[in-house]
Amino acid sequence: MTTEAEALRRALAGEITATGSAADAGWRAAVENVPREVFLGDAVFRPDGAGWEPLRREEVGEREWLRLAHHDRTWVTQVEGTGADDARAPVSGRPTSSSTLPSQVVRMLDVAGIASADRVLEIGTGTGYSTAILSHRLGDAHVTSVECDESVAARAAAALRRAGYAPTLVVADGLRGWSARASYDALVATCAVRHVPFSWMAQVRDGGAITTTVGGWMLASGLVRLVLAEDGSASGRFTGDRVSYMLARPHERPPGPGLFRYEVTVRECRVEPAVLDDWTGRFVAQLAAPSAELTAAGEGVALRDVATGSQAWTERAGNGWRVHQHGPLRLWDQVEEAIAAWRGAGAPDQSAFGLTVAADHTQRVWIGDPDGMSWALPA
Repeated sequence: MTTEAEALRRALAGEITATGSAADAGWRAAVENVPREVFLGDAVFRPDGAGWEPLRREEVGEREWLRLAHHDRTWVTQVEGTGADDARAPVSGRPTSSSTLPSQVVRMLDVAGIASADRVLEIGTGTGYSTAILSHRLGDAHVTSVECDESVAARAAAALRRAGYAPTLVVADGLRGWSARASYDALVATCAVRHVPFSWMAQVRDGGAITTTVGGWMLASGLVRLVLAEDGSASGRFTGDRVSYMLARPHERPPGPGLFRYEVTVRECRVEPAVLDDWTGRFVAQLAAPSAELTAAGEGVALRDVATGSQAWTERAGNGWRVHQHGPLRLWDQVEEAIAAWRGAGAPDQSAFGLTVAADHTQRVWIGDPDGMSWALPA
């Protein structure tokens, strides 16, 4: 007799399959069998105005908890280091761990092209749900998962045991990979990076693949699958999927510099700020100004370079826009030049973009082909 939890898992798997996220039937079978509610613990966070309110299993009841667990949505499980299980009142800050929506997990694993006998290194264990999906599909012996946060790792380990899985779990800096079990056929990162760590390249075999999200401080991102070559380089195309993950903690923006006094210049905008509302437009802007963070400024936008304190902000001027800029970097100039190049190429979506990591560790994102317009990723 089918239990309610089993029925909900099957419904979730069917929903994911209908979206085209899981071309491989093995991932659908994993979703049908892995109990996601186990990996949510006894509480999650939900938005509460400017903060996060804990939502507890005991408060909503077991049946409703099962239903919430099998929604195809992301549940935040930690905010600024405070786990939802430990929170007794709403908290403020940015999420630092979550259970990513299952369709995104499955889509990323599908893009990775993982085969049944592959040895996989997962960067970012998180709640352990994606680790369990991998273990169900490949077997425990083929899965190694690295988590940097000790408390998150402990909760994930306990959940995996309860669900009946025993992959190799490591508490360490995921950006360094885990060389003890290298080499791997595939590496999958459930966190975003500003550049691909060379340690990942060194731990994946020639012909193997790295699947990760390239992100940044404008909160733009793109999913890419890189194939390793014999000469130590790697290259691949972005998928065009609207996938986002939290940045790896060492890649988060540092505290900004103090206020610098620079002469301000003002001119008319050649590119409207609304272009940064476009998924690919913002990604291009981030490539052009990789050390700048983006915030809203009235109807316009503001950019602030974390390294130099340079700023740019836009405001309406009649039927158009003007931009104020100060500091050693002309941030809006950089954005406009990149947007113009993108539009000159036909303003394609991210599936027209690619990433090459050279053997000398330089990394460039390009449009069309590796010899086309390109931007260097920050080191």
